[in-house]
Amino acid sequence: MCSQESLSLFRLRVVAEPDPSALGVVADRFRNLNVLPRRFLAEFGPNERLHIEVDVFGLSENQLALIAAKICQAPSVVDVYWHRL
Repeated sequence: MCSQESLSLFRLRVVAEPDPSALGVVADRFRNLNVLPRRFLAEFGPNERLHIEVDVFGLSENQLALIAAKICQAPSVVDVYWHRL
């Protein structure tokens, strides 16, 4: 039986400079784990920053925290955070 934590739906939010490579940085982290996000949305905000939202199911909080930390290392990324939906 799966634990409640592994069955949670999470949303990862990334704020990045307007750099097209930021999309690949975020997508690659999930591709490397062979995880297909339920939703991947990117749009420019009024502050000329790229806002990326990724909804993912089946990862643990620890895995998502590690993904967020790796994404945050990218030069174009300004902020990364996640929460349970």
